[in-house]
Amino acid sequence: MLTETEILRLIDEDAASVKKRLARVGQAYYEGDHDIKNYQLYYYNADGELVEDKTRSNIKIAHPFFAELVDQEAQYMLSGDRGFLRSDLPELQTLLDEYFNENEDFTAELYEVITGAVAKGFEYMYAYKNRDGRLAFQCADSLGVVEVRGKDTDDQTDYVIYWYIDRVEKGQRKIKRIQVWDASQTYFYVQAEDGKLQLDDSQEVNPRPHTLYRKKDGGELYYETFGFIPFFRLDNGPKQFSGLKPIKALIDDYDLMACGLSNNLQDASEYLVVVKGFQGDSLEELMQNVKTKKHIGVAGENGGDVEFKTVNIPYEARKAKLELDETNIYRFGMGFNSNQVGDGNITNVVIKSRYALLDLKCNKLEIRLKQFLRRILKVVLQEINAERGTDYQNKDVYFRFDREVMTNAADNAQIELTDAQTQQTQINTLLSLEGSLGSELVVQNVCEVLDISYDDIKAKLPDPDEERTALRALGEVTTID
Repeated sequence: MLTETEILRLIDEDAASVKKRLARVGQAYYEGDHDIKNYQLYYYNADGELVEDKTRSNIKIAHPFFAELVDQEAQYMLSGDRGFLRSDLPELQTLLDEYFNENEDFTAELYEVITGAVAKGFEYMYAYKNRDGRLAFQCADSLGVVEVRGKDTDDQTDYVIYWYIDRVEKGQRKIKRIQVWDASQTYFYVQAEDGKLQLDDSQEVNPRPHTLYRKKDGGELYYETFGFIPFFRLDNGPKQFSGLKPIKALIDDYDLMACGLSNNLQDASEYLVVVKGFQGDSLEELMQNVKTKKHIGVAGENGGDVEFKTVNIPYEARKAKLELDETNIYRFGMGFNSNQVGDGNITNVVIKSRYALLDLKCNKLEIRLKQFLRRILKVVLQEINAERGTDYQNKDVYFRFDREVMTNAADNAQIELTDAQTQQTQINTLLSLEGSLGSELVVQNVCEVLDISYDDIKAKLPDPDEERTALRALGEVTTID
């Protein structure tokens, strides 16, 4: 078991790792905390010292493109309404719907996992038994998860340390909860700020097996273990890079250009002040009076004067740069740009082409998402088989993500009309050939066109012999009359 000193050391080393540092940057940009918020303006004073300029405007507006791109990918990935776990076995499909497809709690947690994986590069989900004694799953913030590898191997996790801030006391003192998971049980600790690590007294049993329960109120205490560490990781790529990596510089440039334009406008169209005969003590005070009081006083032997030299704002250049940055952000961020105008001919083909990059990005994520869900499915099938005495296998389940794309309603109506006209033409052609092909063959072909099972309606059709006898008798009666 890990000692308290080792636990704190592993948490500190993990927090200082490059992987977690990049993950924190991705999370910050997803929350709109961009580098522009730390942007400062400087100038050299009369003594040649570099000092911060607090007189000029320094607007700091973050443009959360990355948050939109992350939410696009997560929403689009789970946009299908038929579920993503499928089975050709009806009984198993019903169970899968209960655990996954129609379970709103699991869908919500999976959405958080995908969002975290794209924003930070990787995210975790852990398994537990709920009050009903069934497996349930919850997202775990990857910034607070530390995988402890074995000393002799790098591909096996001996422990998982999971920590999170439980509360903040008196506005300053952070209370941190720390859990150490191994293959059979969990140790619970608590730490106040950066103080000593202590066992969590709020836990009745510590260390505690993965699942602890009583069959009756006040009855004997029972426990179960998973036999493995129930944490599952979803990676955004082989190197666990955030989706921010290829577009961070573009977003920073957009923030800088947009805020620079706002600063230019705020500073009264960028003017230069030419002061003649000034005998004051401070030019900074003079400039402050210009901005706030809108007047200044000057004096000199030959009279004083103030002249404002205006400078045209490079608006068109900044606008062109902003548009170029925006285009590249969506291009290299592989997202859907809703601001695309085109030529106004918005057909389904055009709409689908605009989703091409987002589809490509989701296809890459789908491969790893299937591997992630396959590991979770293995645990769920074990529980189902143990409870029901069945022998369902992983091969009995497959994944299908039917992502939905917005469409043009008028285009859809035209397609449906064309399909209906084509279908009607096929039916009329078959009916005209009834004398040559026979009624039964014509009915079979009509069923194929209408997508109807011939076997289902065969019993409802009149017998050909009876139909001919009736027609013959009808012909005889008609002749006698």
